[in-house]
Amino acid sequence: MSLALDSETQVAVAGRFALYRQMLRIRIIEEWIADHYAEEEMRCPVHLSIGQEAVAVGVCAMLRRADKVVSNHRAHAHYLAKGGDLHAMMAEIYGKAAGTCGGRGGSMHLFDNEAGLLLSLPIVGSSIPIGVGAALAFRQERRDNVAVAFFGDGAIEEGAFHESANFAVLKSLPVLFVCENNLFSVYTRLDERQPRRPITDLAKAHAMPVVHGDGNDAIEVARLTAEAVASARRGQGPTFLLFDTYRWREHCGPDYDDDIGYRTPEEAAEWRELCPVTRLHQELVAGGTLTEEANAALIAEIEAEIAAAIAFAKTAPFPEPTTAMDHVYAG
Repeated sequence: MSLALDSETQVAVAGRFALYRQMLRIRIIEEWIADHYAEEEMRCPVHLSIGQEAVAVGVCAMLRRADKVVSNHRAHAHYLAKGGDLHAMMAEIYGKAAGTCGGRGGSMHLFDNEAGLLLSLPIVGSSIPIGVGAALAFRQERRDNVAVAFFGDGAIEEGAFHESANFAVLKSLPVLFVCENNLFSVYTRLDERQPRRPITDLAKAHAMPVVHGDGNDAIEVARLTAEAVASARRGQGPTFLLFDTYRWREHCGPDYDDDIGYRTPEEAAEWRELCPVTRLHQELVAGGTLTEEANAALIAEIEAEIAAAIAFAKTAPFPEPTTAMDHVYAG
């Protein structure tokens, strides 16, 4: 996108319907995974982004394909929003050789350099310095590309975040620090882990510009991201973007867990009322951009795509035992 376009224009170019379609697609794909996980053919842990789709979609819609994204254990939405291959993702989750990591890593290890998802890593905070490293490479190669590090609120408690923020600001690197604040680190609430101060104060302490937005509003996420991306491309360094959102399902796995004590059913219900997919759906219908008939056709189209990807994943071969030591050591 041209830097001459302001953030509102860039969001308009990306298209509200396109943002909705991408969120709906991710939602339906992950709901399929949740519904079929008990069949025990997907033999890896899954961390679902149901409820959090607007952050991944809004951010990635403002990026070029050559821009790089690094993700964490909750990687499906980031991968798909950045243009990843659904067939390869499902093959990886099913442990097949055609997967993004050759069937070796599962849900938490999605790699697709062509799409621009550099990698996803399950160790909390570990993806952040890699995102900064990608930005440093762009600077050294004199490219105007941008790197994005996605992480949760728990990652800012890691030293890797602070070391990375310090270095990125010092070198004025083109990297976005995108914090998806879903209020919990596994089962521990934010206010039980961190003192009473805005999360954004941590970035300000490193002299980094900060943005705080509604992580359940894809339009707002896209608009705020567009401004940060434009700043990075101009050589003005990193931005910390904090987006408040909420995961609907358990930390790891397909189920709802509103009744095990760490959050209440009432709290979860309040956040589900703020569903990012429903919000944009209602806006498009009210504006005359989308009809319920067109929405039903869109759902059918997405379901057909999923069926083809699942058929591919289930029939694809497992990795050959003789390849077990491949890619273990560099060189």
